[in-house]
Amino acid sequence: MSLYLKGGKRSLDLVISGVASLVLLPVHIACAAAVAFTSGRPIYFRQARAGRDGQEFDLVKFRTMTVGTHEISGGYPTSAMVTPVGRWLRKLSLDEIPQLLNIFKGDMSLVGPRPALTDQVQRYTARQRQRLVVRPGLTGLAQVRYRNNAPWSLRIESDLEYIEELSAWTDFKILLRTIPAVLFGAGVVTGQTVDQVDDLGR
Repeated sequence: MSLYLKGGKRSLDLVISGVASLVLLPVHIACAAAVAFTSGRPIYFRQARAGRDGQEFDLVKFRTMTVGTHEISGGYPTSAMVTPVGRWLRKLSLDEIPQLLNIFKGDMSLVGPRPALTDQVQRYTARQRQRLVVRPGLTGLAQVRYRNNAPWSLRIESDLEYIEELSAWTDFKILLRTIPAVLFGAGVVTGQTVDQVDDLGR
């Protein structure tokens, strides 16, 4: 195992997430205020996700949908369910800023497979479960390739490819590719149905 995997990756996660949290504090406050002012509380959305080795943790994001939407939509909201401010937060990935705390705590990493929904993990094949051997990431290979415009099985294949090639250089390239993906909002799709996205266990 390389020095990067033994401790370098986690050390970079701690340093970068800590510094980024401080640098982005004004942006964090502005986003929180925008959510509170336009759609009230709660400001944050919390959801149980499967982390490394399937261990559950609470993922935190800025709330981008009307209250109760997740329960009504089953996780697949229509465009009408996303608030005007939430639409911009999602397009620019600003809704993900609170996850810097998840990274600092060790629930997540800067780069890795996106945190999986717990009910989806139950339907993984033995091969697909291999995506759980690393900490989930704020960004990842599947995100820079597709964002959310691909079925789960295709995104998981990208996650497995990432794990096979995991290195400091791989993470650096993904972080660089994340910048234009976020700035241009490529691949962000709202209003998808479960049949279009969730092809696990079928």
